[in-house]
Amino acid sequence: MKLDSPLTWIELSRSALYRNLDSLTRLAGGRQMAVSVKANAYGHGLPDIVSLLEPRRDVEYLTVHSLEEAIASRDAGWSRKIMVLGLVPTDSLEAVLQYRLEPVVFTRESLTGLGRLAAKAGTRIPTHVKLETGTNRQGILETELPAFAAIYKKYPSLGGPQGASTHFANIEDTTSHEYAEYQLKNFHRLVAAMTRLGIKPKLRHTAASAALILFDKTRLDLVRPGIAVYGHWPSKETYLTYRLQGGTDDIFAPVLSWKTRITQLKRLAVDSFVGYGCTYRTSAPARLAVLPVGYWDGYDRFLSNRSHVLIRGRRSPVRGRVCMNITMADVTDNKGAALGDVATLIGRDGREQVTAEQLGEWAQTINYEILARLSSAVVRRIVP
Repeated sequence: MKLDSPLTWIELSRSALYRNLDSLTRLAGGRQMAVSVKANAYGHGLPDIVSLLEPRRDVEYLTVHSLEEAIASRDAGWSRKIMVLGLVPTDSLEAVLQYRLEPVVFTRESLTGLGRLAAKAGTRIPTHVKLETGTNRQGILETELPAFAAIYKKYPSLGGPQGASTHFANIEDTTSHEYAEYQLKNFHRLVAAMTRLGIKPKLRHTAASAALILFDKTRLDLVRPGIAVYGHWPSKETYLTYRLQGGTDDIFAPVLSWKTRITQLKRLAVDSFVGYGCTYRTSAPARLAVLPVGYWDGYDRFLSNRSHVLIRGRRSPVRGRVCMNITMADVTDNKGAALGDVATLIGRDGREQVTAEQLGEWAQTINYEILARLSSAVVRRIVP
């Protein structure tokens, strides 16, 4: 059953998403664009974001981590290309054909399985080779390339690699990009080796959000933005470097706002404890708002006694420990706060704003994690 008035919900701004895509399209300069919708579209809600991306003809691909995300994208109405970044299990490879997917390959077993499938079906399966350039996660070492070339030649139905990719290890967290330069040099060397082996890729792609924003030479044939699509800078360092390069401050806008409602108001006497563990004690008579949201919903427990929410355009500090389904906020100085009022957890209320970046600082993590951990059970609403 769809609830008309949920107590906790997420709003997704269509105009903000399209503004971000317009900015990224300009930066991409005509390259093909693959938008990342992995991790439930960075917590925004995969079906909702896919429905908003489908009309955008400047988005050629979606990138997902898993086969399950790829299927969910098709079920949500995505009609164009899907690149699967993670491993497709060998016992599920037929889904690659069924759902018209382009898997990224980094094991010989996976590529061999795809080759057999392509030969049996008599059709081409586009694949992208993940090259190891220095991040040391998924990826093929240079010494492994001859074996992969042999598989491509054994199974001509594969049609050779559609693409070659890599991912930068240290382009977001620093204003020095020496290691990124080292990785890009390695990437070009490995692509040249592929070409000599007779498996030249049709598309080269290295640029996720930070690289796309900062460096034209990383954009190559296709770009793969993620968090910037949703209106967030990959890091303070990325923002600083972009501004020092002369970039403007208005190219992105956050897509997501997260809201809940006050479900109880209570008055506390001086020296009253709040929440589990008695971690907060009132030093004066206080008025407390109970909010029906907690760490199960994605409001991190580390925000206990650190963060604030916005109620009637004013900051209300979180008191006591964040519970599984409940958080308490102090509205002693917010005299107008009333039962049923909206409390903004992420987003803007009047002149005040709480950002995913601020929550990340309070929770000692990053904006990516704050967003990606938002529960998929929280209702999403698309707003203008």
